[in-house]
Amino acid sequence: MTPIMIAALGLLMVATAFLSGLFGMAGGLILIGVLLALMPLPTAMVLHAITQMASNGWRAFLWRAHIRWRPVANYMVGAAVALAAWSLTRYVPDKPLALLMLGATPFMARLLPANIKPDPDRLWQGTVYGTICMGLMLMTGVSGPLLDTFFLGGDFGRREKVATKAMCQLVSHFTKLVYFGGIIDQAASLDPVLAGVAIAASMLGTTLARRILEAMTDQQFIAWSNKLITTIACYYIAYGGWLLVRTPVLAAFEKGGGSP
Repeated sequence: MTPIMIAALGLLMVATAFLSGLFGMAGGLILIGVLLALMPLPTAMVLHAITQMASNGWRAFLWRAHIRWRPVANYMVGAAVALAAWSLTRYVPDKPLALLMLGATPFMARLLPANIKPDPDRLWQGTVYGTICMGLMLMTGVSGPLLDTFFLGGDFGRREKVATKAMCQLVSHFTKLVYFGGIIDQAASLDPVLAGVAIAASMLGTTLARRILEAMTDQQFIAWSNKLITTIACYYIAYGGWLLVRTPVLAAFEKGGGSP
């Protein structure tokens, strides 16, 4: 990649890490869509994993006093189950499918009945959510909107939610890095300069968000999170749908234009 492209990606990573620092989500959802548009899927997944590991790891460190460790441990069991299962097939989705799943994820979470309140402190629930979220992570690169439902039944304030989710996401993105960087047949490599820019940009954006998160109320946190995620999800559904139909549509137009 050219220096200009690396610099542009660095600025984007600062902005997306800032969003994730505020809401515990959204930033990664935006970043993976951009990366999928610019590079092959395995490379995009590896770069995204490194960026999000830096962002979530730094966020977890900044809010370490608010981490709830039992839900993290329960989630890790499910992530290990998913990695073992996916390693048997070494499946890599194509871009249109990944983008469609990316856009559908928030709506999948909202389809859950209102009376279902997962208990993050229960091992079996953590295993189920960890397995599903990790499978989704390996399909789309993110699982944040669905992971939010993991905390519905717990007594989490915005700081505890951001901190505990950051640790779960750190586990998920490390697992994704292992899968796309070493397990699959077309494992990706990455420019060390770009990786360094990604780590620095993610830490900067996360740090900048801390004071604003402190100033927000829990009600503002929830309201803005929902609006942001819905907008991004609708865009990815539209983009993935277009990529899916683009080839046959263009072929039909060319055939029509070439006919007498």
